[in-house]
Amino acid sequence: MHFSKLIYLFLMIFCGSQLSGQNTGVLVGSVKDKATQEVLIGATLKLEGMSLGATTDADGNFRIAGIAPASYAIVATYVGYKTATRYNVVVTTGNAAFVNFELEGASTTLGEVVITENKSVKIASIETPLSIQNLSVEEIKSNPGGNFDISRVVQTLPGVGGTDGSSGGFRNDLIIRGGAPNENVYYLDGVEIPVINHFTTQGAAGGPTGILNVSFIEDVTLASSAFQARYDNPLSSVLQFRQRDGNPERFQGNVRVSGSETALTGEGPIGPKTTYLVSARRSYLQLLFKIVGLPIRPNYWDFQYKITHKFNAKTTLTSIGVGAIDEFSFAAPKEATPENLYILSSVPNINQWNYTQGFTLKRLINDGFWNLTFSRNMFDNRLDQFADNFDSKQTDEAKRILGLKSQEIENKLRFDYNKYVGAWKWSFGAGLQYVKFNNRTFAVISPEVRDTLDNVVQQRVTANFGTAIDFVKFGAFGQVNRSFFNQRLSLSFGLRADGNTFTDDGADLFKTLSPRLSATYGFAPRWRLNASVGRYYKIAPYTALGFRDENNQLANQDLPYTRCDHFVAGLEYLPTPTLRITLEGFYKKYGDYLVSARDGISLANQGGGFGVIGNERLLATGNGESYGSELFVQQKLTKRLFFVASYTLFWTKFSGADGRLIPSAWDNRHLFALTTGYKFRKNWELGVKYRFQGGVPYTPLDLEASRRNYATLGTGTLDYTRLNSIRLDNFNQLDIRIDKKWNFKRTTFDLFVDVTNVLAGVAPQPPTYTFRRNADNTAFATTDGQPLRSDGSNALPIILGSSPGSFLPTVGFIFEF
Repeated sequence: MHFSKLIYLFLMIFCGSQLSGQNTGVLVGSVKDKATQEVLIGATLKLEGMSLGATTDADGNFRIAGIAPASYAIVATYVGYKTATRYNVVVTTGNAAFVNFELEGASTTLGEVVITENKSVKIASIETPLSIQNLSVEEIKSNPGGNFDISRVVQTLPGVGGTDGSSGGFRNDLIIRGGAPNENVYYLDGVEIPVINHFTTQGAAGGPTGILNVSFIEDVTLASSAFQARYDNPLSSVLQFRQRDGNPERFQGNVRVSGSETALTGEGPIGPKTTYLVSARRSYLQLLFKIVGLPIRPNYWDFQYKITHKFNAKTTLTSIGVGAIDEFSFAAPKEATPENLYILSSVPNINQWNYTQGFTLKRLINDGFWNLTFSRNMFDNRLDQFADNFDSKQTDEAKRILGLKSQEIENKLRFDYNKYVGAWKWSFGAGLQYVKFNNRTFAVISPEVRDTLDNVVQQRVTANFGTAIDFVKFGAFGQVNRSFFNQRLSLSFGLRADGNTFTDDGADLFKTLSPRLSATYGFAPRWRLNASVGRYYKIAPYTALGFRDENNQLANQDLPYTRCDHFVAGLEYLPTPTLRITLEGFYKKYGDYLVSARDGISLANQGGGFGVIGNERLLATGNGESYGSELFVQQKLTKRLFFVASYTLFWTKFSGADGRLIPSAWDNRHLFALTTGYKFRKNWELGVKYRFQGGVPYTPLDLEASRRNYATLGTGTLDYTRLNSIRLDNFNQLDIRIDKKWNFKRTTFDLFVDVTNVLAGVAPQPPTYTFRRNADNTAFATTDGQPLRSDGSNALPIILGSSPGSFLPTVGFIFEF
């Protein structure tokens, strides 16, 4: 009786708070000139279709109060500038909503033709007029199946594939237009962050889940070509995360609990000129893996902060930090199935930690601005794997097949200067990095194998070395832009060169000169023709540069920078203020690509698994190409509906030591993604995401070599004479998410149900090889009841295929206060 009264009282209070007119939210933000970053005083902000609005103050800031909780379109106008609209801005009572505008100077007319710009959906710049997409924070937060992981959400964009279709759905590596996972670079508020995932693959970038807290993010921009000259090392993409500042008015925060993590975020003012954002997250991923019956237990923490201090109207100092602690251990599976036992034997025990710390000083000047950025990042990676690897506390060195302790440290200083002179924009800058890398590696490449007469039929081969190197990387860039014919035609030319003090030809900047040219032409109202051509370079991973051979000599100092030439052309059509359609064709030509000297395989096929890549003797003899076309349609929120749809048809091929171009491990051919959402009344939301990926090629097993090596290595051995000769089945997945928000006086409660893989679609995986074990799982079963022979001739092999698809519903909530 008492409990029912409490429930009744709660419902009365809840209903009363819902019906009260006092539950309103606040919208705050700023308006700046996009070119010069100067604040715009007196700009007008208005909620579309309503009378509520405000104007910016002397600091370019605005505040609109008394807003009923809902999703709105916010319109910013200023005399002499193009009108801009931000869609799907969610206002709640718990946290203030933030919207920052950067307005461009208005277009002019030429004769009978008026060139219109719709900045609501068009996010390209003169430097990058095509191959660029943008996602707002709401599109990331509410993405079905995305689990607040930005890397997974980005996979709905054109040309973006992932490894989850061939890894059981538990990785989020980004495959951009057929390029390997390590061909992408990542920037957080202008600071490069080499590691954006927990349990990352050293020498690549992917992992099971992302590090960045979506509560910090204002928007995400992906450029898959036409990279600005200020960025070094991209071959396939530049992914930029822009964070908002903390609330300057009061303390606020949120608690988020989902199926894989709990996150706590807080923000507020430190003083009249300083704000902060801070967060910590703890994983529940180990519980999720336990529920689905996997024997691995990923366990992680991550931390993030941002502090912004404004010295005055022209000078701002920003400090950011991101860090993570990862532990990947094992547990006895619910069922000792061959699949679970294979996972136990094939995956190393992982202990990692990493951080990135950056400081940026921004100074406005007449008609421009400059940035000075100092950052430091460090990555500590430890891997341990033993034969018969069923005890995560294993210490028997005689059974060790992998032991790695490695650290990567980078200290970076970067300066860029941006100036407008009439119709010209000039940008130039330089960067300096001091790099330290150390590595202690022991790995069994192949075990010793003896036949029944005790004759050695396969020699034991190991890698056993320690290394410590340090060197300096440097680079400089310049870029110039100009618009003609009243902005109908815009051209951009950039030039970059990079070098280092470590590799044989590293100091020769002429060998890395990378020009790029972009053009955009508005040939009719709402229509644009865009094109770009560019050359881009990437230094070999530190795992390769620090590798030492059997004579303890650095074996890869002769490696040049990998080269990639891009050729892209496309059409852009903006039929309405909320709709954007693009069609692009691309061709990428690779040169000096890294190839394993041991097995002759291109590293372009690696990076989608746990461990390390590049930690071996390499040859820069590989070539490659990727080409195809993309169609993209984006409808911003209007009449309660929004959607993003993309289709990519492409081919990607790379050569190994034999010089023959064959389909790479990322050659899906077909990528299709559709994400849509509908905003119902009373704060109900429905999101649906569907993805389709064509089957990727894989290399079949060498059954004889697998039989000899499995007992020691814990994995099958691939037959590289038939590299990527067979294709997996296609992959498709449907995810659905339902949200319901309750807005109280000063708090908001968002309850969501996220159902991943509604149709229980199978994530195709290449066949794997294992031996059957006995009933009590204490040893391998054999044909003769005797202990397993070293050549595996009395083993009972099992070939494992794709596992059944998992239908995975999760319930979570976000509490704003």
